[in-house]
Amino acid sequence: MFEKEREELIQILKTRGIKNENIFAAFRKVERHLFVPEVMRFNAYKDVALPIGQGQTISQPYTVAYMTEALNPKPGQKILEIGTGSGFQAAVLFELGARVFTIERQYDLYNQTLKLFDKLGYKIASRCSDGTIGWSEFAPYDGIIVTAGGPAVPQNLMKQLVLNGKMIIPVGDKTTQTMKIITKFSEDDFDVKEAPYFAFVPLIGKEGWKE
Repeated sequence: MFEKEREELIQILKTRGIKNENIFAAFRKVERHLFVPEVMRFNAYKDVALPIGQGQTISQPYTVAYMTEALNPKPGQKILEIGTGSGFQAAVLFELGARVFTIERQYDLYNQTLKLFDKLGYKIASRCSDGTIGWSEFAPYDGIIVTAGGPAVPQNLMKQLVLNGKMIIPVGDKTTQTMKIITKFSEDDFDVKEAPYFAFVPLIGKEGWKE
C-alpha cells in the first residue's frame, strides 16, 4: 500500500539534498500512513507536517530526513529522542539500527504510540515525562534528537551526551527556529552548526517553554 507515493516522496527528498541511502531504505520500511490519523492518510506521503492530536504534529518528511542525516546514527548506537509524537522519527531511527529511547510528555499520545510500537514490533524504550530533563538512567547517549522547538539548548540534555556525540535541536521563538547541530567535545567545548527556518511545536518543560 502507498508504494508509489512512498517512492515519489523519496525522489522529493533527493531533490531537496538528502543523500543518505540508508535513510531512504528506512523511509521505504516505515509506513508513514500508519503514524497519522486515519482521516489524514491520503496526505501521509506528501512532504508536509500533519496534525496528530493533542496540539502536536508529525514532522514534515524532509525535516525528519534532514535531522536524521545530520545525526547520522550508526547501528547499535544509543539515541535519545525528545518528543515521540506518533512515533515516526523513532521508527526511522530503529530501522537504521539504533537503540532508541524516546520521551513524550502528552500521556494520551504516549499511550497511543506505545501500542503502535508494540503492534509493529518496534522495540523502542518509551516514557512519559518532561523531555527537557532527559532520561538520566540510560545516559550517556551517542546522539540526541529533539523534535520540538525550545528557547535554548537544555543543559540536562547536553550533560547526557557522550563525548563526540551529536545533538540535533531546533532553537528559537515559538514560530520559527534555527536547527542547531551540536557536537560535544567536552563539558564546555562543543561545535555548533546551524541551518535556519524550521518550524516545530514548542518544547515545553523545565528547560523549555512554560505551559
